[in-house]
Amino acid sequence: MLKIGYIGLGLMGKSIAKNILKAGFPLVVHNRSHAAVNELVAAGAVEAHSPAEVARQVDVVFTNLPDSPDVEKVVLGSQGILEGAHPGLIFVDNSTIKPATARILAAKLAEKSVMALDAPVSGGDIGARNGTLTIMVGGDAQALEKAMPVFLAMGKTVTHVGDAGAGQVAKAANQIMVAAQMVALGELLIFSQKAGVDAQKVVDAIKGGAAQCWTLDVKPPRLFKGNRAPGFKAYMQAKDLNIVLETALEYGVVLPGTAGHAQLFNAMLQMGMGELDNSAVLGVIETLAGTKLQEME
Repeated sequence: MLKIGYIGLGLMGKSIAKNILKAGFPLVVHNRSHAAVNELVAAGAVEAHSPAEVARQVDVVFTNLPDSPDVEKVVLGSQGILEGAHPGLIFVDNSTIKPATARILAAKLAEKSVMALDAPVSGGDIGARNGTLTIMVGGDAQALEKAMPVFLAMGKTVTHVGDAGAGQVAKAANQIMVAAQMVALGELLIFSQKAGVDAQKVVDAIKGGAAQCWTLDVKPPRLFKGNRAPGFKAYMQAKDLNIVLETALEYGVVLPGTAGHAQLFNAMLQMGMGELDNSAVLGVIETLAGTKLQEME
């Protein structure tokens, strides 16, 4: 059985690592804060004290980190994965980072005979906990075939999109759609309420038609209860949209809708709502409309 390493045990990473452990894979973990490490060690994982130490011990090493510079540091920095790399190691990045960064890292790791897969995920904390994530993968097909049993412990849909960076392009596309849905949800709720109609009944009326989507199915019950806890944190959504816009600039693509949505999510950060769920972009729309969503019992 493959020996697995997991670096980055945040909201998503900890749940993913738990599912890898539950599937029976020997697991080595590393994280800056120790609470999550201690929890996984208690469940049977082994702690390593640096990314290099993880890489030396495993067949496949995963990272799940906030942004491109974080992944670069963990891979290429002092005591990083590259220092502990050995021929045949597979590196898998579950983070959402720039496609260009994923390609650079894949090239650097290839020099040490390490195969790299950029494999960002979608499905939020619920999908991470339940092992039902959607995983979009860029990189070597043989590496993916070898690592597939681990992916199947994490998610229900694994799609090989293309070469290095292709998984991150797919995730950027995913985040274009997610942001649009979150903003549209906030707008339709406040629009309905200000027009004097029960917003809950509007959701019930439209979610079985052409407007049906994961966001409309999952988020309204939480919002109607006043629950704006993450989920997927708004500051990460803002970060992902900035990645989308930077990548679009590289390729000369105009994304007017996404640019507007990025402004709303960046406004959330300025308003102190960055730690809330991405559906809490509703708060910006509430402020602009001068009303708050009525909560239900």
